[in-house]
Amino acid sequence: MMFNKKREPINQLEIINRPKSVVSEQFRTLRTNIQFTSADVDIQRLLITSSEQAEGKSTVAANLAASFAQAGHRTLLIDADMRKPTQHKIFGKLNVKGLSNLIAGQIDINSAVQETDQENLYLISAGPVPPNPAELLASTSMEQLLEQLDQSFGIILLDTPPVLAVTDAKVLSHLVDGTLLVVNSKKTHREKVIDAKNELEKSTARILGVVINDLDKKEDGDYYYYYGEKERV
Repeated sequence: MMFNKKREPINQLEIINRPKSVVSEQFRTLRTNIQFTSADVDIQRLLITSSEQAEGKSTVAANLAASFAQAGHRTLLIDADMRKPTQHKIFGKLNVKGLSNLIAGQIDINSAVQETDQENLYLISAGPVPPNPAELLASTSMEQLLEQLDQSFGIILLDTPPVLAVTDAKVLSHLVDGTLLVVNSKKTHREKVIDAKNELEKSTARILGVVINDLDKKEDGDYYYYYGEKERV
């Protein structure tokens, strides 16, 4: 029996595998837009979520994190979707220990942070599924953990569960500097997007914008970032 065998990454890291593609350029544009549209507030912690499942939030989070890393930012991607973790699969890493262990005080930060193949990009996987994900994320330990991580990383991205499915994203939204809502253009109903936006705003989330993916592959590619006038969502 073999242990500690490295997983094969799944092919969702467009910005690493095809850095000159249109989609990769869109992620770089997304990174730039985030930086410029939030010039009045330093964005260090960024939350990525969606209204429902299967909208592509984890793929967006992974590629956006890689984009920040490629721009020279020491970047940490945290898989805070402990109910349905994905980031370890995207990066071909193990998920034996991770965020759930960290919050519970079972391991230290050095044991949880994994290097990736992208320079400047590090990953904390979700870890074993706990019986109480929302309670862990809402704990003082989670808040203290982020404060510790701030000392080592310039950018921290949190991939969270969908807003309308569970409370996890809302619990974390007040601990970050900005939130991105990912929308699938072919699946997501407008009413669901509005509901998710309203739920986030009830939690005092600072919504930076909406990332619309799975667009028709024309000259504009697959992704579009809308920001600014949130009432038009």
